[in-house]
Amino acid sequence: MPAGTRASGPRFDDGLPPLVDHHCHGVLRHEPDAATFASYLTESDRPPAAGTSHFDTQTGFAVRRWCPPLLDLPAHCPPERYLARRRELGPDETHRRLLGATGIGAYLVDTGLPGDLTGPDETAAAGGGTGHEVVRLETLAERTAAAVADGATATAGPSATAGPSAADAEEFTDALTRAVQEAARTAVAFKTVAAYRHGLALAAEPPTAGAVHTAARTWLAAGAGRLTDPVLIRHLVALAVATGRPLQIHTGFGDPDLRLDHADPALLTDLVRATAGTGTDLVLLHCYPYHRQAAYLASVFPHVHADVGLTLSHTGPRATAVLAEFLELAPFGKLLFSTDAYGLPELYVVGSALFRTALAEVLGAWTASGAWSADDAHRVGAMLAAENARRVYGLGAAGRARERGLRNA
Repeated sequence: MPAGTRASGPRFDDGLPPLVDHHCHGVLRHEPDAATFASYLTESDRPPAAGTSHFDTQTGFAVRRWCPPLLDLPAHCPPERYLARRRELGPDETHRRLLGATGIGAYLVDTGLPGDLTGPDETAAAGGGTGHEVVRLETLAERTAAAVADGATATAGPSATAGPSAADAEEFTDALTRAVQEAARTAVAFKTVAAYRHGLALAAEPPTAGAVHTAARTWLAAGAGRLTDPVLIRHLVALAVATGRPLQIHTGFGDPDLRLDHADPALLTDLVRATAGTGTDLVLLHCYPYHRQAAYLASVFPHVHADVGLTLSHTGPRATAVLAEFLELAPFGKLLFSTDAYGLPELYVVGSALFRTALAEVLGAWTASGAWSADDAHRVGAMLAAENARRVYGLGAAGRARERGLRNA
C-alpha cells in the first residue's frame, strides 16, 4: 500500500504522549495586519508575485484547513473571513485557542530572533505546557560584542578614535566564553545558523587561539555587525560543544539569505566526525530537500539526530511521503518532532496536525501491509512525538508531570 494511502484499523496518531516541540519560536504579541500575517506563510522575505498571495501555498492551504474550526469557522473559509474572526477574538484568545489545540506539552523556543515575540514561558503558558530556551550562538556573540564595545567606549570616552586593540579582542573572546558557559546553565540547547552566515562546510577542528583573536579583532574593527566569519562561527560551535548541551544546526531550505547548496547537511560530515567523541548530540534541523542525507548521517553517527519540523508544514499533503523518506534510513530513535513555528500560533497548529496526520498514514500503511506490528508502530510513534526529544534534551519525569498538570488544569 502506498505511504500516502490511509489504512483501515488503528490510528497511530491516537494515544500519543504530549508532543515535545523541540524547535520553535515565539509568536507575535500584537494582531498582525493581512500582509504581515501572509508573510509568515512563506520562507521568502519578498512580496508575492503580482496578483497572487502567500495563502496560495501548501502552508496557506494548511492554515485554512486546520485553523478556522478552532475559531468557530468552517474549514477552508476564505482568508479574509478568517483574519476578520481573528481580529474579533484578539491576540490573547486566538493564542489560547490555537496553541491549546496542538497537543504540545513542551516548547523549546529559539530566542535569537528579533521582534515583539513571546518567550518560552509565555508561549508555553498559552498552550498549556512548559517552556525551555534554546540559545542562538550567533546572536549571543553579537550581543556580547556590543556589550564589550559599550564598555570600551565608556572607559575610553567618546573622543577615542583608535580601532580595537589586541586587548579588546581578548576581552571579547573571554566574555564570549563566559557567555556561552552561563547560557548553558539554563538553556536546554544551543543553535547555530552557520548555513545562513557562511555555509555548512565548516572546518573539522576548532581554530587556534591565535586565529580566533585575529578574526575577533577584524570583526570588531568592522563594527561587529552580522557575524559571518567562519573562524568565529567554528569557535562558537566548539564552545557550545564543550558545554555538553545539544547543538541544533540549521540545514536545508530557509529564506533567501542562504545558498541552498551550502546548506546540505552532508557538508557537515567532517565536523560530525570531529565531534563524535565529545558526548554532545547534534540535531540537524529542517533538512529538506536533503532529508535523506540527514537521515544517512543519523544512521551512521550515534550523536547525530534529525528533525522533521518545518519540512512537514511546507509540504502539506505531501508530508506523508516526506516522513516516509526520513524513515527509510534514520533509526527510529533519531527523529524528532518540531513545528519551527514563528510569529503565528497557526503554524503550531499546522505543524502538529500535519505531523499527526503523516504519522498515522505512514505507520498505518506499513502496519496494514504486515511490515510492522501495531505494537511497534505505537512505540515508534511515541518516540518520534516526544520520547526521543526528552532523551536528547534531558527533559525528565518532573517536566512531564508538570505538563500533564497544566493541560488538565
